[in-house]
Formats: sequence, C-alpha cells, structure tokens
Amino acid sequence: MTNKYLSIYNTIVDQIKSGQILPQTLLPSENELTEHFQTSRETIRKALNLLSQNGYIQKVRGKGSIVIDVSKFDFPVSGLVSFKELGQKMGRKPRTIVNELELMKPDGYIRQQLQLTGKDQVWKVVRTREIGSEKIILDKDFLNKKFVPELTEEICADSIYEYLEKDLNLTISFAKKEIVVEEPTDEDRALLDLDGFHNIVVIKNLVYLDDASLFQYTESRHRPDKFRFVDFARRTH
Repeated sequence: MTNKYLSIYNTIVDQIKSGQILPQTLLPSENELTEHFQTSRETIRKALNLLSQNGYIQKVRGKGSIVIDVSKFDFPVSGLVSFKELGQKMGRKPRTIVNELELMKPDGYIRQQLQLTGKDQVWKVVRTREIGSEKIILDKDFLNKKFVPELTEEICADSIYEYLEKDLNLTISFAKKEIVVEEPTDEDRALLDLDGFHNIVVIKNLVYLDDASLFQYTESRHRPDKFRFVDFARRTH
C-alpha cells in the first residue's frame, strides 16, 4: 500500500503530541518498528524520513531516532502574522495583557527607526502575550500617529492589525526584520515568566504600508524555549 508509511507517520505523530512518546526518548529500532507495524523496512524508513523532515525526530548516527520536544509554537519569520491570527492557528486560546498604551513624543532611537521629526507623535503599546497560563511574549509597538490617529486599550487587547485593516482601511504590505538574542531587561523579567532563562529572542520589525510608508516599529520579545522560528528557503541556481 502506497499510504502505509503515511499511516505509520500519523500514528507516531499522534503518540508524540499526546505525550505517549516523550521528548528525548529513542524510538524503537527500524527492525522493531518493521515488526510492530507488520510492514517492510523501506516503508518504515519513509515514515522516519518524514518525521525527521517535519521536526519530530532527530536521527543520531549509532543511536537511532531521538524524539524532539514539539511543545513549541511555529512562528513564521518571513510572514506578517498578528498574534490573534497566530493563536487561532495554534488552536490555543491566548490572552493579551495591555501593560501600557500612551501617545508620546518618540525618543531618539524610535525617531531614527521610524524616520520621524521632533514634532511627530507615536503610540507606544506594550503587551504581554500569555499562552497556556504562561507569559511568554512581550510585544512593544510604536505606531506613527499620522497613520493611526486613534488607539484604545480594547483594540490593543484584541488585534491592532485587524483594526488597522478593517476599520482604518490600511493595507499592511511588508516588513524588514532583524532577529537577535539578548539578555532579558528588568522589564522583560517583570512582565514575562522567565525563571531560569538567561536569554530572550527579539524580533525587530519595521512595517510598511502598500504605498511603502513606514508606519510601525515593533520589538517582539520571546522566551526562547517556546518557539521555533520557521521559514522556507529554496536554493536558487
């Protein structure tokens, strides 16, 4: 049967996701799996290759296949996805806590990032993102008031992007991103559950509208154990 390996793959994925097979454990050997599933070695190899490609196992020479911790959330590096959209894809009910919302004169760093003058004003929004009762992301957004005249705590607790696109009819088009690893700040430690973590993964975004207007600078500060940052790359010839 051509789909036998897919059925074996799905069975093992279900066992990993449900916790029947724990992270860091070795899968049974190819011979044992062949016997268990009453199939050919070739079929088992196809299933194991698919598990490896999709990040469920790591093949280690001389040891076998070790199960990788999949309790991480895929975070698309190249996409522009709001946290609300990300939560819906995860099938989890995330919670957003608005820590700060103010209209302010930008400091030198934000002025430089958003190419503003001393007369411009920005909305500063600081939000903690909670998934499964753990505070694991701190989002700091700075939005040019010229493009976003009004902003409320209610909008920030739901989805700023949804408000911009549906209510203000703005078309968010593209972003330039930089990913760095930093030591947590006092603010990170106060607003996130960082016990035992000494690093934080920071994605800095400059976000543009479809007419190439730069309207937002954001720092998304992630606890490192809960995310894998995914992208699709193709080698060009």
